[in-house]
Amino acid sequence: AAVVLTPLMQVLDMTLANVALPHMQAALGANQESLSWVLTSYILASAVVLPITGWLSDRVGRRTLYLTSVGFFIVASVLCGMAATLEQMVLFRIAQGIFGAFLSPLAQTVLLDSTPPEKHGRAMAMFGMGVVLGPVLGPILGGWLTENLNWRWVFYVNVPICLVAMTGLWFLLPEVKRPQRRLDVTGFVLLAVALASLQLMLDRGEGKDWFDSVEIWIEMIVAISALWMFIVHILTSHTPLFDRTLLGDRNMAVAAVLQGVTGAVMISSMALLSLMLEGLLGYPVLDAGMLLATRGIGVILMMGIVGRLLERVAPSVLIAVGLLIISASLWEMSQWNLDLNGTRVGLNGFIQGLGIGLLFVPISAVAFATLPARYRTDGSVLLNLTRSLGSSAGISIVLAMFNRNTAVSHSDLVQHITPYNMADLAALGLPEALSLPLLSALNGEVTRQATMIAFVDDFRFVMIFTLCTVPLALLIRRPHRKTKLDKTHVVE
Repeated sequence: AAVVLTPLMQVLDMTLANVALPHMQAALGANQESLSWVLTSYILASAVVLPITGWLSDRVGRRTLYLTSVGFFIVASVLCGMAATLEQMVLFRIAQGIFGAFLSPLAQTVLLDSTPPEKHGRAMAMFGMGVVLGPVLGPILGGWLTENLNWRWVFYVNVPICLVAMTGLWFLLPEVKRPQRRLDVTGFVLLAVALASLQLMLDRGEGKDWFDSVEIWIEMIVAISALWMFIVHILTSHTPLFDRTLLGDRNMAVAAVLQGVTGAVMISSMALLSLMLEGLLGYPVLDAGMLLATRGIGVILMMGIVGRLLERVAPSVLIAVGLLIISASLWEMSQWNLDLNGTRVGLNGFIQGLGIGLLFVPISAVAFATLPARYRTDGSVLLNLTRSLGSSAGISIVLAMFNRNTAVSHSDLVQHITPYNMADLAALGLPEALSLPLLSALNGEVTRQATMIAFVDDFRFVMIFTLCTVPLALLIRRPHRKTKLDKTHVVE
């Protein structure tokens, strides 16, 4: 329980700040564009330091790194709540992102090491609850805290929860040290530059009109160049940042791709749904959050079952079924219109949550099924990294498509409004002064319809993308069942 709380807070903090941004603007004296750095700085800092989690864990010890990360995460959260200027807020968010980056991979490793192999499915179900519920609870908790207390409580709420987790870790978590290894500085710098450039491109692309901006071109070229140099370096170095055994494990490679897909589908569909409910259909933030929470209910129910299913059903089958359930819910979303009611949204979210719960746990389990225990921390880093990149890329792509499709649909609809298929306003005997308001109202309705069409198109695109990833489940290699002697040896 103490371990699961830490990734929950780390993921929750990515979404909590979204809700409070409008309230921060006046208090920090910032404009809309500069305020986006409150989110970007956290994501960038996490992405840059995440790859050295395994090396740091070996260097200082897992217990020491875990407790230090939680402690400084609490301090950074308090400082974020006390920030008086935008510069202070960005600085403290960077610190929060750095220490929060270690929490998810360490939690995953601790859960795997503290359970026998046959219980890994249930352990990953516990871990998945923390990771998946964060984005679901974020809008609800953030909205309630902002409306009833103050936007600063979005950060202060971390303190009591993290203190409970830290107390449990202090008394229960054993120290684990492995032989120290040399840090691959070249590989780390190349990967950090690639990740930072890619994240900046994804986060700022929409605001900069993508490739019409010189900044986006520079960030893309730097990201591709640094990533290519990192790949060459890791294939030729004697002591690479990630061991080639880790990268050569087929299950880990497939799981990393599927983890990126899960992040992209889960976060992008939730971002679109929030935008549709609050921006187009006029739901209050708390009501929209409650409808989104039905997805979390589905996730919790399925994760309570899937750990036991893994002991009887092949992981590849569960992953394929999970992807198909998500695809079916996205297909249903692609049939929505402006007459949509809350019951339909809630039921769809519940079904999609069942699919996500069925997907997340088997992916995490198969990733480590054929991987030697000494590579678990680095494996957790790789999975968390691909999920984070998938989430960022998914949001950027669907929002770019949404804006483009809205403009195209509006243009297509306007072409059908002509004097030949609508009554002339003057012929109705209306005063000329009323004509402009009526035309404005007509344009508003066209915009609403075009916006709904854009949402539907995006849901259909995410559905097709999800269906295309189903064959990846066939590449998973099922591990041989271990003998009792093997299990005893692993536990010892």
